[in-house]
Amino acid sequence: MAKTIIDMKGIVKKFFIGTPNEFAALKGVDLKVYEGEFVAIVGASGSGKSTLMNIIGSLDRPTEGEYLLDGVNVTEAKDAQLSKIRNSKVGFVFQTYNLIAKTNAQKNVEMPMLYAGLGAKERSERAKELLELVGMEERRKHLPEELSGGQKQRVAIARAMANDPAIILADEPTGALDSQTGRLVMDIFHKLHKEQGKTVVLITHSPELAEECERIITIKDGLIIGERKGTNKAPSMEANEEKKEVGA
Repeated sequence: MAKTIIDMKGIVKKFFIGTPNEFAALKGVDLKVYEGEFVAIVGASGSGKSTLMNIIGSLDRPTEGEYLLDGVNVTEAKDAQLSKIRNSKVGFVFQTYNLIAKTNAQKNVEMPMLYAGLGAKERSERAKELLELVGMEERRKHLPEELSGGQKQRVAIARAMANDPAIILADEPTGALDSQTGRLVMDIFHKLHKEQGKTVVLITHSPELAEECERIITIKDGLIIGERKGTNKAPSMEANEEKKEVGA
């Protein structure tokens, strides 16, 4: 049995506590994700999935409950410790890329390693390797404004991998991309999952993208209301296998 890398028990997140506007975005979430899984979390706007993502990535703290991230109780961690945990254990990929505008692709990928204290030579070599992994080695000296949306997202994925995190947390990573470019980005996530054994958590509203994951978790009104298995395959992979079966 693979080890549990995300272990949430009774997670509640309230906003505007003590005011007439107080509300609970999460109402008691229990969630386990195992090392090496590719999991989708799906739900409509307002379901609580973005709040859940922020807590999974330690960008926010729960109001109640316990959360163990790769064995560390992050609900009890001090702010400085939480920042260190976040930088070393979670790689973030956002819909809006979040690249630094005046910094080229190479330096954007190096940034998390700089915060982690790696030397310049090691940062440079690893950034080059990661940009090559996502097919962006020839654009490494380009600024974000010189890149297409899909190229920016590939740089963002390379940056997410910078400190070899335990988890890749992707929040609507294809939401701002056309379907062909989005397909390329999803194929990179499959590659990281299958070839490097990365745990990938995909936050999405797209049933088609969720279906590609190993497990699909549905959240509604701040509660997990169900889960089921996905195909764990990209459509192109399925098509290739069908061709093999019919002797094509």
